[in-house]
Amino acid sequence: MPDSSSVKILFNFFSDILDDYATETLLAEVVNEEYGYYKLKNLPFYVPKLALDDVVWAEFKQSEGMLVCRKTVQHSGNSTIQGILLNIEPDMDEILVTFKADGCVAEKLNDRYFTIAVPASVDYIPLKSKLDKLKREKVLDYAESSLSDKHQYKNMPSL
Repeated sequence: MPDSSSVKILFNFFSDILDDYATETLLAEVVNEEYGYYKLKNLPFYVPKLALDDVVWAEFKQSEGMLVCRKTVQHSGNSTIQGILLNIEPDMDEILVTFKADGCVAEKLNDRYFTIAVPASVDYIPLKSKLDKLKREKVLDYAESSLSDKHQYKNMPSL
């Protein structure tokens, strides 16, 4: 539920999954209204290359009747994982609780689709291992929609 300091921002993007243009509306807080800077306050379910707390530049577009994102101006260092549940066992809430226990923010869109925000301060290696295990077990599939520099494989220690 938006509070009085929240604004809605429309994101227009090309979806590789849909092979078409799509839109998503996200909530943000005003960082600097004069410059049109806003910090994202909810998780993107579809928009690629975007994470919780990223700062975007948005302008009011009359034809849309709302703020429209122009570009990301500051990355938060957080990462976004988008997923789909392939199997009804275990329950999605059970799965998401385990990621929340690891320090992540996790939200479900519906009974099958979910998004996980991995804070910059969280070690991604154990989370990726958990995701890969669930993928091998055909419980879920996932995409690293926005992987911060901190969570990139090149920055991970060799196993």
